[in-house]
Amino acid sequence: MKQYITYIRVSTAEQGKSGLGLEAQTRDISLYLEQYSEVPYEIIGEFKDIQSGGDDDRPQLIEALALARKTGAELLVAKLDRLSRKVSFIATIMDDPKVKLRVASMPHADKFSLHIYAALAEQERDFISTRTKAALQAAKARGVKLGGMRDKTMKRNEAAKAKADRFAASVLPLVQKLRDAGETLQAIADALNDAGKQSPRGGQWTATSVKRVIARA
Repeated sequence: MKQYITYIRVSTAEQGKSGLGLEAQTRDISLYLEQYSEVPYEIIGEFKDIQSGGDDDRPQLIEALALARKTGAELLVAKLDRLSRKVSFIATIMDDPKVKLRVASMPHADKFSLHIYAALAEQERDFISTRTKAALQAAKARGVKLGGMRDKTMKRNEAAKAKADRFAASVLPLVQKLRDAGETLQAIADALNDAGKQSPRGGQWTATSVKRVIARA
């Protein structure tokens, strides 16, 4: 029987509490297992870290790798950057003969493809960082007060949060009523769509957007 060890990670405590980042990763892993995995299969371990991908000293990842080496089960992650943002760390894992790695979002990728992808992703992050620093330096040279820019951004964020809170409060009674009746998040989303109510972004409701409203409340 095919065996897996799943590993998911978010960078901040806020993401961990909301469950949204973790929920998306769990969904992708489930999709891989349903559509691409050999059958029958079993998951012999599930691990979760709330820690930066730049930090390789993650206790749950260390345990997951140890179990993978001991059992020969495949280590399954939703995306490569959930494992690490460092090419060197990913390369070390892929070079470990006792660790089998599978990425749900790239179900057919081999070790070579994963290594190339990791290198390109790291290069892109370095370029974005350099570009951001250059833009800030150019703004400073023009006399722009960077602190003022942050203040304006904070005010916009606060206004957006207040608007989202008001919207959540307006639909919460119906959402809570359906939830208390035992309806699933998707069933609540379907009910809101049938009632002609738009989501916070003006589109169709999904299970995730319903969960966000509940969490915000």
